[in-house]
Amino acid sequence: MVKKVVLAYSGGLDTSIILRWLQDTYGCEVVTFTADIGQGEEVEPARAKAELMGVKKEHIFIDDLREEFVRDYVFPMFRANALYEGVYLLGTSIARPLIAKRQIEIAEQVGADAVSHGATGKGNDQVRFELGYYGLKPDIKVIAPWREWDLNSRTKLMEYAKLHQIPIPKDKEGGDEPPYSMDANLLHISYEGKALENPWEDADNDPSTYRLTVKPEDAPDTPEIIEVEFEKGDAVAINGEKMSPATLLEKLNKLGGKHGIGRIDLLENRFVGMKSRGIYETPGGTVLLDAHRAMESITLDREAMHLKDELMPRYAKLIYNGFWFSPERQMLQALIDKSQEKVTGKVRLKLYKGQVYTLGRQSPYSLYSEAHVTFEADEVYNQKDAEGFIKLNALRLRLAHRD
Repeated sequence: MVKKVVLAYSGGLDTSIILRWLQDTYGCEVVTFTADIGQGEEVEPARAKAELMGVKKEHIFIDDLREEFVRDYVFPMFRANALYEGVYLLGTSIARPLIAKRQIEIAEQVGADAVSHGATGKGNDQVRFELGYYGLKPDIKVIAPWREWDLNSRTKLMEYAKLHQIPIPKDKEGGDEPPYSMDANLLHISYEGKALENPWEDADNDPSTYRLTVKPEDAPDTPEIIEVEFEKGDAVAINGEKMSPATLLEKLNKLGGKHGIGRIDLLENRFVGMKSRGIYETPGGTVLLDAHRAMESITLDREAMHLKDELMPRYAKLIYNGFWFSPERQMLQALIDKSQEKVTGKVRLKLYKGQVYTLGRQSPYSLYSEAHVTFEADEVYNQKDAEGFIKLNALRLRLAHRD
């Protein structure tokens, strides 16, 4: 029997319905948790809504997790240059383990015996939340309303809301809905569903999918030059100004978005087995990824860099599939973090019309040697040495093709 449950609560219509459904179906006390991870909307109204639904004041948690999100989740992921299926910067995926972690912490704090989320039974988020819960508290009970209730249509949800006097936003009345399902945080905004369910539908000219970026053709005609400074693989300053992780990412979002950088239209392979189309805006992350790669290019040993590149798809898949708290992700993270010990220095970038161009890089740990690569005469490299190297590498080929 469930006595107390911690609900991941946005304050929107769906989670408000879930809140009341939990109270009615399980007869339990509900504790709400609302995370501010930079979604760009006020989170405080969730407090008043929760109180209106009968939640005790001491059981309403609203936490500002922006710095923790970027410092402990986004930045470690970017040290790996993680891209799912070569394109997706994992903006939604990387937020879920933090929310799950905080839910479990609150459950232990208030003595709750269950946690609940509003993810549907078709999506990836149910997997990410629940793997996070079980990875931190193996015996926790998880309640996933979308897998239990019979409110399987927008009409039924509206009827339930009216029956229980749950406030319905004006944009939801009369069947009106936003054109897309959106997820936002400090790293990105995603748009899915509705018109995008047709993979041939062109959403490029839809202004409702441009919230963090502008179209490249509408970006300034004058390029912008910036410098990004790194310490041990993490960005710490822009144009010489030191910033906290969240402030720095927010600044890169504005700079990248202004120049039309970081928008993709992706048809991805979901963990649950189906393909899903989404539009993603990740301007700051796109700039940061390019800058980090440039910083590694001058500081990482060749084989270390190649090993990282081989491991990256596996690391990205672990995050996409919800295995942030798995031992294999932690092992990979330790290896990645070891590689970043000397990824320190500055990168100069040009932002222009949807593109990021590397203009220069410098580091106190630079492995670049102009004396070795110069086309002019040098005294450090004996070109005749290459002959033996080539012959040794060619030996097996020559033996294999003997007459």
